[in-house]
Amino acid sequence: MLFDDTYQTIEKPAEGVFSDRGSKFIGYMFPLKSENDVKALLMQVKHEHPKARHHCWALRLTPDRSIFRLNDDGEPSGTAGRPILNTLLSHNITNVFVVVVRYFGGTLLGVPGLINAYKTATEEAIQQATIVQKTVNDVYSIGFDYLQMNDVMRIIKDEALEIVEQNFDNQCSIILSIRQQQVNKALGRLNGIDGLKVRFLHQN
Repeated sequence: MLFDDTYQTIEKPAEGVFSDRGSKFIGYMFPLKSENDVKALLMQVKHEHPKARHHCWALRLTPDRSIFRLNDDGEPSGTAGRPILNTLLSHNITNVFVVVVRYFGGTLLGVPGLINAYKTATEEAIQQATIVQKTVNDVYSIGFDYLQMNDVMRIIKDEALEIVEQNFDNQCSIILSIRQQQVNKALGRLNGIDGLKVRFLHQN
């Protein structure tokens, strides 16, 4: 059985709006590659909405969807970050960061109202987003002698491997992004080239 090496994410930022009894909820959704990007994206949204009462958020990362974070930003616990995250879970989207900005309208919505509002603002952003399917790839660096270039390039072409970067000198190096389902076959062929060195870098 082949394991599933695909995941769903969004192509570019999207936003959605939901209003309830005077409170306005604006959902901003961003594609996310690393947790390091979260701070800048959150600052960007806060900069656009300095007068908003709350900036609640959730994120999911990694193709196996194992990393997630959430923040209620002053709303009652479990009424903001969790509904945002649950909406991402139900749509099976990962590598995304969602911030829902709330402008308070003077009427308290209560726990069910808040949960519904944060969920719906996230749903609205998802409706506006372009959902794309990506493959889980392992990134490898391969090093080889210039004389082996033709052999290496033939395998890369045969296996339709993606070259991330390349450096050709007497000693050549290529960084390849290989879909996980192809890794064993592709590396098996590359390792057949005498003296070629393969190093695993990371997953993307």
